Amino acid sequence: MEKLKAFLIKAKKETYANANVEKTSASRVGSNDYEYSEAGMTYHDTYFGGVKFIGEEVVYDGESDTPIWGMNYYGVTLDEELSEEAMDKALRPALMKVGEDDILPVRGPSRFESDGYEYTFNVEGNLDRFDGVEEIHKGGKLIYQLRCTGGRIE
Repeated sequence: MEKLKAFLIKAKKETYANANVEKTSASRVGSNDYEYSEAGMTYHDTYFGGVKFIGEEVVYDGESDTPIWGMNYYGVTLDEELSEEAMDKALRPALMKVGEDDILPVRGPSRFESDGYEYTFNVEGNLDRFDGVEEIHKGGKLIYQLRCTGGRIE
């Protein structure tokens, strides 16, 4: 699990969270996709939508192309006037801090502040099986929420 944990941290920083990384070809009609490979593993993130979105991350064993870990997520921007601003000033910078605290590295850190935004992530479980809630507040008002669940695939 330590190898998977280290790989997830790197893969997440080399895909959606990193504003300079390009998407890969869409795997399904209307999807947005990112992919990263290293150390015998491949990470694939695919999602649909914008201010209301759904997606899935899967890690494959690179030698057998067998899925070994996954996460599903659904997020909603509750204040649509702030959607792109919140993503650029709070969500992506928070997600780039994955692995910098002792919380399970499936989204961002437990807490992050930037330009008046407060990001929080609460998760229960471990990489074998987990559930989490990610939120962004501005001025004490909840403006974004994501729920995720996932774990080992066998």
